[in-house]
Amino acid sequence: MKKIFWTVCLGAWLSMGQGQSLKLARLQYGGGGDWYSSRTALPNLSRFCNQHLNTAFSNQEAVVSVGSSDLFQYPFLFLTGHGNLVFSASEADNLRQYLLSGGFLHICDNYGLDAFVRREMKKVFPELEFRLVPFSHPIYQGPYSFPKGLPKVHEHDGKAPQGWGLFWEDRMVCFYDYQCDLGNGWEDPEVYDDPETVRRQALQMGANLVHYALSQ
Repeated sequence: MKKIFWTVCLGAWLSMGQGQSLKLARLQYGGGGDWYSSRTALPNLSRFCNQHLNTAFSNQEAVVSVGSSDLFQYPFLFLTGHGNLVFSASEADNLRQYLLSGGFLHICDNYGLDAFVRREMKKVFPELEFRLVPFSHPIYQGPYSFPKGLPKVHEHDGKAPQGWGLFWEDRMVCFYDYQCDLGNGWEDPEVYDDPETVRRQALQMGANLVHYALSQ
C-alpha cells in the first residue's frame, strides 16, 4: 500500500505542469535536539530548484514527524540540528518503510549531531552501515558538478567535508553531510553572512540532492 502511495506522490510531481505542487519537508524528531534549526533553508532551496531545475515546489516547507503516515506525501526529507535525537521502534519502522518505498532522507549535521545520527539510523537499518559516497557518484555529477565532493560551508572542527550514504540495493536512500553544514548554506544571506560563492555552491549541491531524490 505504501509503495502505491509513493507512486501516486511521484505522479503528482510529474504532473506539476497541471498545477500540482509539492513541498520539501523537515523531519521533526524527539530527544530534545533542535530539529527546527536553519529555518530559512528549505524555502530558499525550493526557490533555487524552481528556478534552475524547473520544479514547482511550494516556497513553504512542510513539517512532518518521524512516525506520521504523512511522511509518504513528500519526496525529500531534511533532518538537521545540534543535539540529541531519538526514534522509537515504531518511528524507525515508519522511516524505514518510507525510504524503502522510494523516499529520500538528507541529514545535515548542524554540529554535534553525528553520534546521535549513527545511533538512531542503526535502528532504521540495522543491517546497513554508513559508507563514504565516492566522488564519482551521480549525486556529485549533476545537474551541478562537484568533482571533489561536498563544498565546505562552515568550519566546525576544520575537517574536510564528508558525504556519507546508506545504500539499499544500490540506491542511496539517505545522504548525510558531515563537517559541511549544507543547510546553513541555504539560509538567507544575512543569517550567516557567508560569501555568495559559498552560498551558491551549497544551493547547487542541494539541488543535486533534490534531483537525485526525484529521479530514482
